[in-house]
Amino acid sequence: MGYLGVLLFFGLIVLFASFFTVKQESAAIVERFGKFNTVRQSGLHLKIPFIDKVAKRLNLRIQQLDVLIDTKTLDNVFIKMKVSVQYQVIRTQVGDAYYRLENPENQITSYVFDVVRAEVPKLKLDDVFVRKDDIAVAVKGELQEAMQSYGYDIVKALVTDIDPDEQVKHAMNRINAAEREKTAAEFESEAQRIRIVAVAKAEAESKKLQGQGIADQRREIARGLEESVKMLNNANINAQEASALIVVTQHYDTLHSIGANSRSNLVLLPNSPTAASSMLNDLVVAMSAAQKVDEIDKAHYPTPPSQHKH
Repeated sequence: MGYLGVLLFFGLIVLFASFFTVKQESAAIVERFGKFNTVRQSGLHLKIPFIDKVAKRLNLRIQQLDVLIDTKTLDNVFIKMKVSVQYQVIRTQVGDAYYRLENPENQITSYVFDVVRAEVPKLKLDDVFVRKDDIAVAVKGELQEAMQSYGYDIVKALVTDIDPDEQVKHAMNRINAAEREKTAAEFESEAQRIRIVAVAKAEAESKKLQGQGIADQRREIARGLEESVKMLNNANINAQEASALIVVTQHYDTLHSIGANSRSNLVLLPNSPTAASSMLNDLVVAMSAAQKVDEIDKAHYPTPPSQHKH
């Protein structure tokens, strides 16, 4: 019974050692006496106990490697770049991925360093930010070509961070602030110009309307004087007497308007009682002189001067 128990125990060990499982999205490398034998995908599998051995289980899912790089731009600005490389083992080349590369992460990092330090020094700092996708494409192309022979597929390469030196960032912030202040000043100047133009247009329109009002006022005054003279003439009052009466009336109306306002600081010159008669005499003399000049012109030029032929 003792030997039978030992044999049964040994048999159970052999039985359990003959089976193994591989998880989903994984692959197992099976070696026989230290030599590559086969690749087993996910599921339950059988192997020869003590002869076959699962040497390695490889992850077939997409993995990500973040690479930090210190480099310099064309305008001598030192920056730190973070490149994220997404890669996975090619399912048909699991053996190559395991046996040909001892450390794939180090290999990928070396290629990323090589490409970035070859591309970034060709660009200025501003262009690095603008063309980061071009850098990522260059990294992916170089890695894809190099890593496929080792059983790895490069899914994507991303430039996830560009970090210039701290002093450079402060300088860039000052430049942006100055540029925004310049733009704000330009907008403010334009707004001020628009306000000045609007005020000038409004003032010009006001002066125009004011002039039209004064012209209309004078036209109505002239019409009123004309009607007054006609009424006085109809009352057998000659033109000189009518003019004197109108001037005197206007003079006293003006004095009445000034006296009606107790706070008026207007001074009327001349303001003597004879001022109206003096103004009338000056007006009569001026009208007489103009009439004489007109009679002399008619005596020398029977027809209007504008119709003479030279």
